[in-house]
Amino acid sequence: MFSERIRSLPPYLFADIDKRKREAEKKGADVIDLGIGDPDLPTPPHIVEAVCRAAKDPSNHCYPTYEGMLSFREAVAAWYNREKHVRLDAEDEVLTLIGSKEGIAHSAFAFLDHGDVALVPDPAYPVYNNATVLADGIPHLMPLRQENEFKPVLNDIDRETASKAKVMFLNYPNNPTAATVDRTFFKEVVDFAREHDIVILHDNPYSELTFDGYEAPSFLAVAGADEVGIEFNSLSKTYNMTGWRIGYAVGNSELLKGLGLVKTNIDSGAFQAVQIAGTTALTGPQDCITANVAVYRQRRDILFDALSSAGMEVKKPKATFYLWAKVPPGFSSIQFSMFLLEREGLVVTPGIGFGENGEGFVRFSLCVSVERLKEACERIKGLDNEKTKRRLF
Repeated sequence: MFSERIRSLPPYLFADIDKRKREAEKKGADVIDLGIGDPDLPTPPHIVEAVCRAAKDPSNHCYPTYEGMLSFREAVAAWYNREKHVRLDAEDEVLTLIGSKEGIAHSAFAFLDHGDVALVPDPAYPVYNNATVLADGIPHLMPLRQENEFKPVLNDIDRETASKAKVMFLNYPNNPTAATVDRTFFKEVVDFAREHDIVILHDNPYSELTFDGYEAPSFLAVAGADEVGIEFNSLSKTYNMTGWRIGYAVGNSELLKGLGLVKTNIDSGAFQAVQIAGTTALTGPQDCITANVAVYRQRRDILFDALSSAGMEVKKPKATFYLWAKVPPGFSSIQFSMFLLEREGLVVTPGIGFGENGEGFVRFSLCVSVERLKEACERIKGLDNEKTKRRLF
């Protein structure tokens, strides 16, 4: 019934986790969800007001343009110039997306033919691997290991694979590991891409959720990056707009044309009222970002202290709203996730859901209130060694 492409996709573990969560809730469990990466903080009021005004204007009820409103793309360009010190031509180097996930998935169809290799980090956001599979490409996994600070070792990619590769997916600050990089790493990536004629697709939605003085660089801030790649970004995490579905791709104009050709054959662009609200977000007051970061920093510190007190190995992240923690000895990542759900009513994401190299870890999200997070921490602190030795499987 289904195509070979669909049948070849790996099982979507997160759907099973959600099912088990609902089953636990039906049994009366007080479930605290630390699994999903969806901000619980509301979209700032001035952005909501902007979309309400725009939605009442009949001129915004028609089909939007495929590339996006020029006013929105100009706002993106101005934001990149101001925040990332990257100059962009709004007309040719900015493409509006219906959320960055849409653009990332479509990029596989823009740049991969049957049998082409995509260099895919592992563990990683599943869309990189799955989009490659759907585009009939071949994912080649780049392990992200703790001993390498969860960065791919480019020299470990054999020359034959590198010669076949057409694209490389990257994502820093990283989901799920919360790892960060500096410009030196991106310079290595640019050199590697030039040597092997590879398109770099950098996913950067957590660029503004940074702590302790760390500033996440744009991939495009490195000399030569605009010759070899594009960067995806989104308003979802920065302005708490996940449900609005508004993002963008920026960088090399020819690469954006390729992505744009896929889009024109598949979608009709982002709702203009949402683009107008996005323009308000990018050009308006930015103190909402500062407030968000302060909230996540407080939550990070609370959860980090609890996990450390419980004896779990975890590094305090400098970015994102995730903590990436090692599971206790004797557990797989799925087993420990199910243990926390069934024993303590806590939902976390098993690392294996992000790829084979995620095994041995679980991801905790900070997208719950301080009150609920403190309750979760009390349950975590109650996990003594005797409890974790008892198997529920």
